[in-house]
Amino acid sequence: MSELTRRLLLSLLGIPLTLGLIYAGGWIFVAALGGVAAIISWELFRMARHAGHEPLETAGIIIAACIPLAVHAGYLGVFSVSLTMAMLVFMALLASVVWVRGPERKPLVAFALTVAGIMYPALVTYMYPLRYHDYAVGAIAGTVLVMLPITVTWATDTGAYAFGRMFGKHKLIPSVSPSKTIEGALGGLVAAVIFTWLYVTFILEPLARLSVLTVGILVFGIAVAVVGQTGDLVESLLKRDAGVKDSSQLLPGHGGFLDRFDSLLFVLPVAYLLLGNLLVPARG
Repeated sequence: MSELTRRLLLSLLGIPLTLGLIYAGGWIFVAALGGVAAIISWELFRMARHAGHEPLETAGIIIAACIPLAVHAGYLGVFSVSLTMAMLVFMALLASVVWVRGPERKPLVAFALTVAGIMYPALVTYMYPLRYHDYAVGAIAGTVLVMLPITVTWATDTGAYAFGRMFGKHKLIPSVSPSKTIEGALGGLVAAVIFTWLYVTFILEPLARLSVLTVGILVFGIAVAVVGQTGDLVESLLKRDAGVKDSSQLLPGHGGFLDRFDSLLFVLPVAYLLLGNLLVPARG
């Protein structure tokens, strides 16, 4: 089976599964988010081990997986994580390196990598406040709103790849990612703006009864393109530092979960912030 065929098959399975999990919401949705966060955390720690470091892997994976669950529990009023509780966890991780790493096993690096391996994957949790946004009334509206930054990110990646292949001559940051070009980055930006307009006009307005003004479409598309491509470069830098080609081989033809979510992890918090200010009721 060719790599292209594996990619297409995985996409055919992944797209309806993603839509179904977002639409279902509740514990099913946050359990999926927790699973994704845990897998990405494991991949990051795997890369760190490959580079010769020793993060607190088990604790980091468990905490990363629990963050989406804690957010949902807080939303339901079942359990709320205060800043003090979060700081106590931070202190426990820092203190634990005294016993489990000691002075000879780079405790500072182990601690820093563990915190990074928790917070970076936990950015996926921003799908949750989008799904339950105050303006998104009902499961369909919530699903459509979550899919806006996801699909615009896909459009950016596709536009950057296509423009880079057709017109790419000037390298963007060759020391980090030799294949990326300035022309590709600009193509991704154009694709993001166009797709944002298409999505708002033909999906967001009729299905969620929400809209974004023209200036907002420009702002959102440009922001997603810039932030998403930055997230892609960040993961490329991390992989280069670790000396690995892919974050893992869990997704045939795609590498690992981090390889698929690298751009989106950066996009989600920015999209949440922007949409909180850009969304307006649809006319008519």
